[in-house]
Amino acid sequence: MRLPRRHPLLVAVPLCALAVLAARPTDGEGDGPYAPGHGPESGASAQVARLYEEAAAATLKYEAGRRQASRQRTEVRRLEELLDRERQESEVLRDDLGRIARSQYRSGGGLPLTAHLILADDPEEVIRGQRAVWKANLTLDTALKRNARAEARLARDEAKAEKAWKALEKRNKGLADLKSSIEQKLETARWKLQGQADTSVAAGSCRGAVRLDQPETAFTGSWVAPVETYVLSASYGSGGALWANRHTGQDFAVPIGTPVRSVGGGKVVKVSCGGAFGIEIVVEHAGGYYTQYAHLAAVTVDQGEHVSPGQWIGQSGTSGNSTGPHLHFEVRVTPEMGSAVNPVSWLAQRGLTL
Repeated sequence: MRLPRRHPLLVAVPLCALAVLAARPTDGEGDGPYAPGHGPESGASAQVARLYEEAAAATLKYEAGRRQASRQRTEVRRLEELLDRERQESEVLRDDLGRIARSQYRSGGGLPLTAHLILADDPEEVIRGQRAVWKANLTLDTALKRNARAEARLARDEAKAEKAWKALEKRNKGLADLKSSIEQKLETARWKLQGQADTSVAAGSCRGAVRLDQPETAFTGSWVAPVETYVLSASYGSGGALWANRHTGQDFAVPIGTPVRSVGGGKVVKVSCGGAFGIEIVVEHAGGYYTQYAHLAAVTVDQGEHVSPGQWIGQSGTSGNSTGPHLHFEVRVTPEMGSAVNPVSWLAQRGLTL
C-alpha cells in the first residue's frame, strides 16, 4: 500500500527547523546571548536585591543595638545618681555622729559613767541620758553600715552596667562598620546595574526578565504602593523645564535597584526599552485602567505575564530621560501615553493613601 503523503511531510520538517534557526535572534537582538534571568547580565540585579536585604538586616541590628546601648547608658546614669545620693546620706550621718561625739565631750562625755553618777544631782537622769546617747550611737552606726553596704552594692551594679554598656558600644561599632561596608558594595552594584540598563536603552533592546526570589508578603488589600519606602517628588500635573507639557505621573525618589511592585493584580501588556521613559513596564488592571512604571534599571517579569498585588516587577533606576534615580508611576485609561489620570487620587479611591 502506497503512502503518498509521507514525503511532503518529511520535507516540511527540515524546512520548519531551518525557519526556526533563521528566526533566532543574533547577539545584538532580542534578549542577547543569555536566557532571561540567567548569566552575567542578571548578576547585578540579583546582587543588588541581595545587598538590599543584607543592608536592611544590618540596619535593623544596628538600630536595635543602639536602642539597647541607650537603655544601658540610661541605667548607668540612674545608678550613678543613686550612688551619689547614698554617699550624700553617708556624709550626713557621719556629720550627725560627729555632732553627738562633740556634744558628749562638751558635757563631760569623756568622764567615766561612775564619775558622772557621783557628781550628778540626779543619777537617774544621767543614766537615761547615757542610754539615749548609746541608742543614738547604735542607730547611727547601723545606718552607716547599711549605707556602706548600699554604696558598695550600687558601685558594683554601676560597674557592671557600665561594662555592659561599653560592650554594647563596641558591638554597635562593629555593626556600623558592617552596615557601611554593605552600603558601599550596594552603591557599586547599583551603578553596575544602571550601566547595564543604559546599554539596553541605547540599543533599544531589553535584556529580558531577571527572575529574583520574591519575598513573602502579607498584603491584606488589593492595592499597594509601588515602592515600600520612598519620598514623593514631582507630582501629577506639575510643570517645569523637564517636561514639554505637564507631568503625567507621580515620581517616587528611591535609590537605584529599589524593588518596584505592581500596585494591583493584572497582566503585563508592555515591557520596553528606549525612548524618554527608558526601561518601562505597563500593567493592565480590571476596569480598563493601566499602570506604568518607568525609568527602571531592570525588569523581573515578561510581557504577557499575570502579576499579583505587591509582586516585584522590576528595579528602579534612572534610565531614559531622567535627572536622577526615581520611579515614574503613571495611571492611564489606555496602554499608551496621553491618557493619564492623577495616580494619587486614583489610588486614594481604592483605599491607598501615599
